[in-house]
Amino acid sequence: MVFEGQVLKVGKNIDTDVIIPARYLVTFDPLELSVHCFEGLGEDFRAKLKPGSILVAEENFGCGSSREHAPIAIKGCGISCVIASSFARIFYRNAINIGLPIVECPEFVKEVQEGDKVAVSLLEGKITNLKSGKTYQAKPFPPFLVEIIRAGGLVNWAKKRLKKEEK
Repeated sequence: MVFEGQVLKVGKNIDTDVIIPARYLVTFDPLELSVHCFEGLGEDFRAKLKPGSILVAEENFGCGSSREHAPIAIKGCGISCVIASSFARIFYRNAINIGLPIVECPEFVKEVQEGDKVAVSLLEGKITNLKSGKTYQAKPFPPFLVEIIRAGGLVNWAKKRLKKEEK
């Protein structure tokens, strides 16, 4: 499973209130949430959000509350993958559960520039900066987590698995 896209960078300690403000938690609709995703970072940032972009963050991305709305909003924006130096633990699990690919790679985060085009292989844990040609090694995703991501999240994965067992 490989994702390619242009890098959009954010800083450290981006909490779930910055990702999706609490006043919008009245829905789980990804498209509705995407309209307000990162609005606290301003219209200049929001204008850069393009489907297929790869969001790159510094330390502690997704800290704050345990709301699933945050990764749902990011996925609703069309962000194909999030790469960070580190993730808040609950955000990490919520992202997997809703099928948002996330990768930890501090060295990559320090060196990549906004606007660079990159390719990310979850199974290999390989990140390639297509502009510079430099490759970075992150921890590969275990095949069962790639299955969950590929299925679009844990609920979809479980439904598919139950259907297979019924046959």
